Amino acid sequence: MSASKSFQPGQIVYVIIRNPHAQDVANVQEAAVVQNPESPEELSLFLYETYYPLTDEVAAYQTADEAETAYREAFGISAETETYFG
Repeated sequence: MSASKSFQPGQIVYVIIRNPHAQDVANVQEAAVVQNPESPEELSLFLYETYYPLTDEVAAYQTADEAETAYREAFGISAETETYFG
């Protein structure tokens, strides 16, 4: 999914974020697509009071369901064993 073609400033997206203190822990988080304050022609993700570059390498999903499905596929969690995303 091309970041520059798929998202618009002000849009809410969902990303899978790893915990920097425990690499085996990850969750789906909501993020806002915004214009990069240092390069207004580029888009960024605003998450946890920080701007992250929105590039083609970032797996950003337009719905929480898409992100949760990708999470389950990436981490091998079946819908039957997963009880909560938050």
